[in-house]
Amino acid sequence: MKAVYCTRYGQPEVLQVVEKNIPTPQQDEVLVRNYAASITRADTFMRQGTPKIARLFVGLQKPQHPITGTGFAGQVVRTHPSVTAFQTGDRVYGETLLHFGANAEYVAVNTKTEVIRPLPTELNYSEAAAVCDGALTSFNFLIHLGQLKPEQKVLIIGASGALGMAAIQIAKINGAEVTAVCSGANAELVKKQGADYVIDYKKEDFTQKAKSYDLIYDAVGVSSFSKTKKVLTPEGRYLTPVINLSILCCSLGTRLFGKQKAIFAATGLTPVDQLQAFLDQIEPWLVARKLSIFIDQEYPIEQIVEAHQYLETGRKKGNIVIKFPDPRLQEVI
Repeated sequence: MKAVYCTRYGQPEVLQVVEKNIPTPQQDEVLVRNYAASITRADTFMRQGTPKIARLFVGLQKPQHPITGTGFAGQVVRTHPSVTAFQTGDRVYGETLLHFGANAEYVAVNTKTEVIRPLPTELNYSEAAAVCDGALTSFNFLIHLGQLKPEQKVLIIGASGALGMAAIQIAKINGAEVTAVCSGANAELVKKQGADYVIDYKKEDFTQKAKSYDLIYDAVGVSSFSKTKKVLTPEGRYLTPVINLSILCCSLGTRLFGKQKAIFAATGLTPVDQLQAFLDQIEPWLVARKLSIFIDQEYPIEQIVEAHQYLETGRKKGNIVIKFPDPRLQEVI
């Protein structure tokens, strides 16, 4: 099978497409023939090994798991006898979390320690592969960590990305007022996702405005708690999935002192049963098209370097996915 291999940290050029043996499913595993896999901003951090504190989880000197990627969507082609919840031919999607391995034509998924779910017929493979990046992460931050309530005011930084677009829609579904921060070129796009107000970060500084927010969700980690606290309500929360020393210190400090909170979390470290519960709430929105997955670009696996190069331009809108050939099931195994 073809797989994206990364044996050292670095720029997109460290990624190679290699031929590897098709995995054999072990205890509690199913083998999935991948039709689409997500390419995310988090993938670039993993490829670079940045920030270095993250290497405690992904490998100190080099990637612990050389096949990259976490989001997948495809069909089950083989199951271990211990698995009864899935059968050959089932359409599935999910997230391999810190086990990685999703940027490959086949991926062995552990049904107990990784996220795998039946794929609703209303979603195509590309959409499904991206669900566990933008939608799942933003749900975790806004609903679980942010404890979003109807009529609260939410500001989303990086609103035109995968996390940001999902966050706009999730906040609106839950009755919030949403202000989106992005470039002026993407203003109409985020308005279509439901944003009530748009701030062009190239022209305006939201921290200089008189308006305050109950939640500030910095989806791209370009601001900080110290910069935003003056536009947070007295019990407001600054949320970000991007780790750095500042957010770690502020997160610890605000746990102990003050009513305003700075919150960092790695959704990939959340217990699998909790992630499954989040998806139980997200899926009906996806099926009803209250929540949509915007696909910016699709690349064949051979163009993985180009996909990462585009991702690093900062011009990505929504999601990027790798598409794989779709052979007949009986020809796979």
